Amino acid sequence: MDLSELILHAKRIASTTVRGSSLLPEALEFLRIYSGEKSAFYNQLKKVNPDWQDNTVKNNVIDALNGYIRFLESGLSNSISLERRTQIDVVSDYLNQASILINTKGIHPVAPCVIIGASLEEFLRNWTEEIGLSKNIDKPSIDAYAKLLREHEHITKQDIKDITSWAGLRNDAAHGKWNDVSDANRINLMAEGVSLFMRKYSR
Repeated sequence: MDLSELILHAKRIASTTVRGSSLLPEALEFLRIYSGEKSAFYNQLKKVNPDWQDNTVKNNVIDALNGYIRFLESGLSNSISLERRTQIDVVSDYLNQASILINTKGIHPVAPCVIIGASLEEFLRNWTEEIGLSKNIDKPSIDAYAKLLREHEHITKQDIKDITSWAGLRNDAAHGKWNDVSDANRINLMAEGVSLFMRKYSR
């Protein structure tokens, strides 16, 4: 999702007419994914109690979203270097190719699984290089990059669980355990999960 689409989605949520108690979960999830769990916008909204008066809840949601919209429109979210943005775009292209392969008749899921795993590893490698942590990696791997990012609190415990699962599938595919990666639906979920993870940490 590019910047203009992100702003449109934020404005759509902020302008909806549903009750505040119904609006709050959608806004929270939106900010969690796109602004990040450490962002002031997300944490501001986490303090809102859904049992408060409806107008109070709704006003808090709208305030948080409008603040995030202003933040995006001012260009303050563009903290990733041009080089890394280009790298992310390349990795995203590989993920798109993997998604096409998953839905191509006659293609074993092992092929897109390997591509997805390689895309994830490249994304993590570029990230650790961008923030100056790559020198701390003795033996490059998905797990090593993820562990380092977690140690420095760049990703969450849930991210680690997801990455470990994806890395396991990639390793099964790479080591010829094709029966363990023969379920196309499972590999499709892997592709969607990796794509969501990358979007979450590409802003």
